[in-house]
Amino acid sequence: MTETKTKVRIEYPTVVLQMRPAMEMNEKQFFEFCQLNRDWRIERSAQGDLEVMIPTGAETGNRNFRLSMQLGIWTDRDNTGVAFDSSTGFILPNGAMRSPDASWVLRERLADLTTEQKRRFLPLCPDFVIELRSPSDPLSPIEAKMREYVENGTRLGWLIDPEDHKAHIYRPNKPTKILDKPKRISGDPVLSGFVLELKPIWEPGF
Repeated sequence: MTETKTKVRIEYPTVVLQMRPAMEMNEKQFFEFCQLNRDWRIERSAQGDLEVMIPTGAETGNRNFRLSMQLGIWTDRDNTGVAFDSSTGFILPNGAMRSPDASWVLRERLADLTTEQKRRFLPLCPDFVIELRSPSDPLSPIEAKMREYVENGTRLGWLIDPEDHKAHIYRPNKPTKILDKPKRISGDPVLSGFVLELKPIWEPGF
């Protein structure tokens, strides 16, 4: 008789610090606050709450590196846009500040930004975002974040879940499409010619 092993997923919700009405930071103050706390990944909701996430484990960090590497190689070859890693903050139209695990913005949208704006959180929503779910991440907050991206201007979003081998595809005005154990996913037509190979994401690199 073969024993079936049940995968146990221990989830840790993000720490949320409620700020309003006791305290409120403008964009410059919030940027400086994040610079002073570089050991933490901090985002801000549209309501002004701070969301503090702990650093990822080694497996998730390696997966995110391999994911970003694929996007970076295609971006350099295509040259129509600019790719960013998880350390980049974006101020969305609804006022939230988000830092997707990987993102891409059309080059022409960056042309009018000042040097000062480029040195801080970018005041726009990426055209394309990827969020990589770690084993400790609850699913529903990431799903809400993906919907927020699309509602604020993202044209294509991928939520990659390595533990369950699923890819959630988000597009404006379309229902979420969930792919089960896909080998690759295509960024067409938003990222023409970009294909993310998922074998390096499903399997840890060490």
